[in-house]
Amino acid sequence: MTIQQAQSDVDDWIKKYGVRYFSELTNMAILTEEVGELARIMSRTYGDQSFKKTDLAKDLGDEMADVLWVLICLANQTGIDLTEAFEKNMAKKTARDKDRHKENDKLK
Repeated sequence: MTIQQAQSDVDDWIKKYGVRYFSELTNMAILTEEVGELARIMSRTYGDQSFKKTDLAKDLGDEMADVLWVLICLANQTGIDLTEAFEKNMAKKTARDKDRHKENDKLK
């Protein structure tokens, strides 16, 4: 699936099942909430925190997909072509950082 197809699929789903997009501000709050859920799993799985007995088993991939879903919603409703934006961002990072990380002693 391409990014463009994902944007189209989300838009089709919203039109068929979601009635309409939530407002941009609501979706920004939901994105923050979803990133928090992802961070909780990451900090307990790869960090120093442990899971509580009351924590429900969460699927890391599913949480990442939740973040992606809401990000795509925001892109769709603000007119952002994520493929184009990502390609520009990759070019920017490459131009800016092509040697930076290779020269970073902390990464060796």
